[in-house]
Amino acid sequence: MRLGALLDTPELGLRLLAGEKARDREFGRVFQATLQDPTRYLDGGEIVLCGMRWLPGPSDADAFVGKLAAAGVTALGAGTAEVGGPVPDYLVAACERVGLPLFEVPVSVSFATVAERVILGLAAERSAPARDSHRRLVAAVTSGRGLSALVKAGAEELGTGCVVLSATGHQLAGGPELPAERRTALARRFLRAERLPCQDGPVTLLGAAGRSGHRIASWFLVVDGDPAQWPSARRELAQELAALVGLERSRVDEARRIENRAAEPLLRLVLSDDAAPGELTSRLAAAGFAPQEPVATLSAEVRGGGPGLAQVLVEELLSTTGQPVLVATVDGETFGLFSSRDTETLREAVHTIEPALGSARLTLGLSRAADAAGLRAGVQEARHARTLAALTPGRATVLSGDEVASHLLLLAAVPEDLRRTFGEKVLGPVLAYDAAHGSELITTLKAFLEHSGSWTQTSATLHLHVNTLRYRITRIGELTGRDPSRFADRVDLYLAGCFTQNWGWS
Repeated sequence: MRLGALLDTPELGLRLLAGEKARDREFGRVFQATLQDPTRYLDGGEIVLCGMRWLPGPSDADAFVGKLAAAGVTALGAGTAEVGGPVPDYLVAACERVGLPLFEVPVSVSFATVAERVILGLAAERSAPARDSHRRLVAAVTSGRGLSALVKAGAEELGTGCVVLSATGHQLAGGPELPAERRTALARRFLRAERLPCQDGPVTLLGAAGRSGHRIASWFLVVDGDPAQWPSARRELAQELAALVGLERSRVDEARRIENRAAEPLLRLVLSDDAAPGELTSRLAAAGFAPQEPVATLSAEVRGGGPGLAQVLVEELLSTTGQPVLVATVDGETFGLFSSRDTETLREAVHTIEPALGSARLTLGLSRAADAAGLRAGVQEARHARTLAALTPGRATVLSGDEVASHLLLLAAVPEDLRRTFGEKVLGPVLAYDAAHGSELITTLKAFLEHSGSWTQTSATLHLHVNTLRYRITRIGELTGRDPSRFADRVDLYLAGCFTQNWGWS
């Protein structure tokens, strides 16, 4: 399809800002980008649509536009809804410098509408037999019968089996139902694939990216066979089906975005001291939560990921529950509210996506509120559980308040720098002594505290003579200024061990 044909579509209202001489450039698909470097998912010859929320200055725009031009992108479409203003001059200048056409998508037009118009335009340009197949697929989409009807029509046109899976391994359409182990294996293959389409034994995986553009927040199409061995018309039809599945995903993303408009004000109210149980109950009911039903609360953090990744991950992880869900990021922290019956489903989904996190680290804290009156306490407990989860190893960690001793949840509320300072002040001399002398005072102290100060049980556990044990404990007392035989001092020593040695955290 020619760029000029898209720009001249009256109902879209697109305005060309750079690249007037490039109207004859052709493209074969549309990609919606929210990543600062989406080139991993580009093949060249695409139109990239971007919301500009994370292009706050000229240097960001230069880097982003340069990567798109190097990847062979046909044009960049800039949406203005997220920034509330016109396309900035520095983005126009960056595109002009590298010769990348740039057009503005008006606030009144969604990216999904642009993508749908492209798909219809591409279908109209096919040869007669292929055009009929494409029209039937497009008819399945525009009929409003949903993803299942589209995948069924696609399987009939391709003459092969088709299913659609989410990145968490949930089967969304097509059949028959795949075993859970197979779905998880396919999801991990999809998440790890350097490029798409890719093979996994007898099937091929084709990406169906949604509005966010993140691989983890995408669906994918699984077709039996290897499209690379098919005739070109049939291969193009498979790609078209994947694009239409992506369009359905974009519609789901848009609906989710609208539903989550209620999430941020609700969570801000929960985190304040002004939340009345009656108001919380009515707001939860308006969001689809059953009255008097327990509500699971979630606090999430992603370290090492891109902007907005925590919210994208939480939305995707909770999307498989089939129950009402609210997700919002408040002051940099991402929260979720969902049915308390679905926590195991969440854990399974986290396990599936873990390999795709790369260098990023996901930590989740969970809790449960019996009703709206307990929602604030539930959110706070989830936050503290997440703090504890961050102290355990692994790329993705989920910790529930029910799994943690109550005193550790209280300690998690203490600021990290204060915990670290206290631990180093109390046990720093002991750790330094062990390092200098090759001794095992810290190991001895831990065992002594675990056995509640029992000389007999500790010496038996460590295989030490009781006199040797007494010498070590005396030395620890001299170094710390605490008497390990006194309960109050043992508490100080145990807390310091929690803060410096992770005693009791995991």
